[in-house]
This record gives sequence, C-alpha cells and structure tokens, in this order.
Amino acid sequence: MATDKPRYTVSVDTDMFKQIEDFRFERRFQTRSEATAELIRLGLEALKKEQEEQKKAQKNKSSQKDIE
Repeated sequence: MATDKPRYTVSVDTDMFKQIEDFRFERRFQTRSEATAELIRLGLEALKKEQEEQKKAQKNKSSQKDIE
C-alpha cells in the first residue's frame, strides 16, 4: 500500500512495544502504525496543553506581583 506520507522507523524496548500493542488492540486500530501515530498525536496534544498551562501560570504569577 503506497502512501505519500513521510515515513520513518523507530525502535522501542520490549515493554513499550507491549504497551503500544495493548493500546492498539484496546482501541481496535487496524495497524501498529495507526496506533503509534495516535499515541504521538495524544502526546503532542498533552505537551501543548502543559505548555499553555505553564504560560498561563507564569502570567498569573506576574499579575500577582503587579498587585502586590
């Protein structure tokens, strides 16, 4: 099955491989690649949310100092 999507290979340890496989079967992804891409997407979303919360906390901290 040809695709125009960029491709790369990633190596993981046995434990992480099992976790990916468990995620794949629990969520009923047809391929390991689909499951891995979803895990990456979820991780990137979580990272973005964490960064936004940190910026918000810093902004609130600066606002607190201005009030004092």
